[in-house]
Amino acid sequence: MSEEESEKNYRSGLPGILGTIDTLISKVEAVILALGVLLMALNTIANVVGRFVFGSSIFFSGEINRILIIMITFAGIGYAARHGRHIRMSAVYDALPVGGRRVLMITIALFTSLVMFFLLYYSIVYILDLYDKGRVLPALGMPIWIIYVWVPMGFLITGIQYLLTAIKNMTSRDVYLSTGVLDGYKDTETEV
Repeated sequence: MSEEESEKNYRSGLPGILGTIDTLISKVEAVILALGVLLMALNTIANVVGRFVFGSSIFFSGEINRILIIMITFAGIGYAARHGRHIRMSAVYDALPVGGRRVLMITIALFTSLVMFFLLYYSIVYILDLYDKGRVLPALGMPIWIIYVWVPMGFLITGIQYLLTAIKNMTSRDVYLSTGVLDGYKDTETEV
C-alpha cells in the first residue's frame, strides 16, 4: 500500500474507544482540509475571473481566503501530528536504543501535548477578548472572533493526537511517531 493510500484509509493503531476517536478525528480533519483547499481555490479563481473578465473583484474575497487559511493551518497541525509529518531533530534520538527512544518519544509527545493544551487555553482567552471588543470583518460584517474558532479546535485536536501518541508508545514495544506511524526511515535509493 502506498503512502497516499495509507493516509486516505487511515485507521488508528489504538485499541477500543481511543482508536475510534482517533479515526473519527482523522476523517473530520480530512474533510476540513479538502473543503478548505477547494474553497480557497474556487474563491481565488472566481476573484481572478471577476477582476480580469468583468473588471471588478469580489470585495470580500480576501477575507474569505483569510478565514480559509486559518482553518487549513489549524486543522493541518493535527493532520501533521497524526501522520508523523512534524519536524524532528533526531541526532541524539537516533543514537539511543529502542527503549530509550520510546521513553524520549513519550516525553516529547506528553510535553508537546501540554504545550498544545496551554496554547488552547490562551487561544480561548484571545477569542473571548475579541468577542468582548466586538470587532467585525469590514467586508463581510461578521464578528472577527468567529474566524478564530479554528485555532483552539486545531490546538485541541493536536494536543489529543500527541496524548494518544504517548499512550500508544506506553502500550507498545515499538516506537511510534504517531498512533499509526512506526518510527524509522525509508530507504530512498534510486535505481539507475
